[in-house]
Amino acid sequence: MASSRPLARFWEWGKNIVCVGRNYAEHAKEMGNALPAEPLFFLKPSSAYLREGSPILRPYYCSDLHHEVELGVVIGKRTQAVSQEAAMEHVAGYALCLDMTARDTQKECKKKGLPWTLAKAFSTSCPVSEFVPKEKIPDPHKLKIWLKVNGQLRQEGETSCMIFSIPHLISYISEIVPLEEGDLILTGSPSGVGSVQEGDEIEAGIGDILSMRFKVAQQTRRS
Repeated sequence: MASSRPLARFWEWGKNIVCVGRNYAEHAKEMGNALPAEPLFFLKPSSAYLREGSPILRPYYCSDLHHEVELGVVIGKRTQAVSQEAAMEHVAGYALCLDMTARDTQKECKKKGLPWTLAKAFSTSCPVSEFVPKEKIPDPHKLKIWLKVNGQLRQEGETSCMIFSIPHLISYISEIVPLEEGDLILTGSPSGVGSVQEGDEIEAGIGDILSMRFKVAQQTRRS
């Protein structure tokens, strides 16, 4: 049965944002991390979604906000413990995403052995592009994703360089966390992540398929 909810607007009703870390070797290297033996993932709340026209807010407690551009995979039907061979049958389409990270906060969390929630899950931490139906991207492992800050190229990577493929990620994650229609998987970021400041403009894209722009603003604390 077809969904009554439009997948093209998954950010309005999708429940889960599952983020994969260290899925590009060069990014793991630049962060000083060992390559993972199996996928590493964490969650963002759906309240992290942000659409063009609204600013990315640097949290009041953060002084080093980083950009991480990623290919997002939108789940089209519920899946639990699916095989890699059948995993792509559960994909509805794709989106470009930013995993905005309070890097200084993340470092402190790591030192103390605490979860990364403050660093990864804050409001506006997941800007997303328009939805791209699966039919328009025959092979998601043959894409170039890129990001510029104030017109300067910062990140450029090929999705063929992922350590774990999209079917592998879907199979692995769905065995632990059942994936629902409208859920989003962020598949990891290539190297070149870096800091952004209040007033900066971020532009990112998938090849020449789509692009998106966001301004960075500073969150003010309401006491």
